[in-house]
Amino acid sequence: MGLRRGGESGVGERIRQRRLVKGWSVRFAASRAGVSHATWSRIERGLQAADNRFMLAGIAAALECSPADLVGVDVPAEDRLAAAARAGVVGLRRAIVDIDLSDPPGGAAPEISELRRGVELADGLHQACDYAGAARLLPGLLRDLHTETAGPDSREALRLLCEAASIASSVLRSLGCPADAWLSAERCRDAAEAAGDPLLRGHAAYVLARSAVACGSYQRGQTLAERALDDLSGELGRPGGLEMLGSLHLVAALASRCRDSLEDSRDHLDGAAELARRTGETSTMGMFFGPTNVDIWRMTIEVGNGDPGRVVEIARRTDPAAVPAGVRQVFYYADTARALTRIGGRDREAIRFLLTAERVAPQHVRTSDEIAETVRVLLERSRRQAGGTELRGLCERMRS
Repeated sequence: MGLRRGGESGVGERIRQRRLVKGWSVRFAASRAGVSHATWSRIERGLQAADNRFMLAGIAAALECSPADLVGVDVPAEDRLAAAARAGVVGLRRAIVDIDLSDPPGGAAPEISELRRGVELADGLHQACDYAGAARLLPGLLRDLHTETAGPDSREALRLLCEAASIASSVLRSLGCPADAWLSAERCRDAAEAAGDPLLRGHAAYVLARSAVACGSYQRGQTLAERALDDLSGELGRPGGLEMLGSLHLVAALASRCRDSLEDSRDHLDGAAELARRTGETSTMGMFFGPTNVDIWRMTIEVGNGDPGRVVEIARRTDPAAVPAGVRQVFYYADTARALTRIGGRDREAIRFLLTAERVAPQHVRTSDEIAETVRVLLERSRRQAGGTELRGLCERMRS
């Protein structure tokens, strides 16, 4: 059976949209497919049918998609994933409400080893910015961990629940749901308190502070982080103690900068940098504290209302690949693009960094309000000049 077409104008428009997404000219795309640019142009405009299955297959191969994508699918698979991630928020929210430790869990849970593997998988999906995958996995995992807190491996289950709730909070924050992220951070705190581990309590305070800042409660975020810094003073000799302390300095620096307390922000950044020199690059608790991540945080702190030139200067000396996680690398590329946009006159570079950020973490980029605003500013300035085609493609992939 042949593929069913919904109209040649529809096929042509889908070909055009996919070409624009790639940022290619008609001539370049046509050369990849082995057809003349005039033929390609007529197909895009609906003036010529792509009625030869071999031609359609050649065009699809040139655009790195399937023929079915051209004849009947309007939304690329990556965009469906972003939509699935946002839809997954509902199920994740329900699970977070359900896992109240004051309500005794019932039923049976998988073996603790299986739950541990589930948390590792969720962490891997989060680090890769696969929010759709994480949102599918986390609800069942959170409920099973909640159940296991009443079982024979309760202490380990509480530790894993703290970690899973932290991952859920970060996913929700990245998807633009800060209030849900705060609720998940509270579950993280509940598990840490029940475990009675000061280091876990410090981690929970970090998650709470980040969520508070995302909600716009900057003073609350700074207070939470600074209080936890004091509480951790006796835990610095434990594995992960220095990394946790440094991460709390970073979120305190961000909250301080949001409050326009520049001196406090710089003090916290300096404290984090000193600790990073002692720890080197790490992956403790999925925070990736170390010199590179401190620099990426500096960029995020400066790009909002600080010095965009300073952001570009830091970017030049920083290798984001030193942090093996897209969830941190994406900020390097996106914040550099935002800084270049603020400076002006460097729009081509800004677009290049934006497209790199999208390749690293498409779901993150396409659901970010800050990045959407940067794209809009660049589009207004482009007026069909530097990078207009690439920008229009990116804009069409954004949720807004």
